[in-house]
Amino acid sequence: MKRKTIRNHNDFLTQRTDPCVMNLFFTVKIKPAKIPGDARYGIIAPKRVFKLATMRNRAKRIVRDWIAANEDLMLDEYDYVFVLREPILYLPRDKGRRKMHLKLRYLAKHYSQNVTQQS
Repeated sequence: MKRKTIRNHNDFLTQRTDPCVMNLFFTVKIKPAKIPGDARYGIIAPKRVFKLATMRNRAKRIVRDWIAANEDLMLDEYDYVFVLREPILYLPRDKGRRKMHLKLRYLAKHYSQNVTQQS
C-alpha cells in the first residue's frame, strides 16, 4: 500500500520528545499518526540547504525512491518526517536505500514495542 504525503504545514511539526534518528544525509522524525491506521510521510528540503529548486526537487525524488523501496519497514501508527541534507545528492541509489533501510529498521525495532504496550 502506498502511503499518503503530509500536505498541511502544521502536520510537519514535531515535538522534542518525538523519536528521531539521523545520519549525514537525512533525519527521520516520527510522531503518532493524526488518523490511526492512515499513516503518512513528509519530506523537508530546506531552501537554506538546497539553493536551487532543481536541487530540492531532485533530493525529494531521490528520497521518494528510497521510501518506496523500504516502505514495508514503516510503522502504520506513525507519521514520518524526513529532513534532507545536501550530501544526499551525491549518494548512489543502492547505498542510499541501504542507509534508509537501516534507519527505518531501527525505528521499527525500537518503537513498535511502544505501540503494542500502549494498546
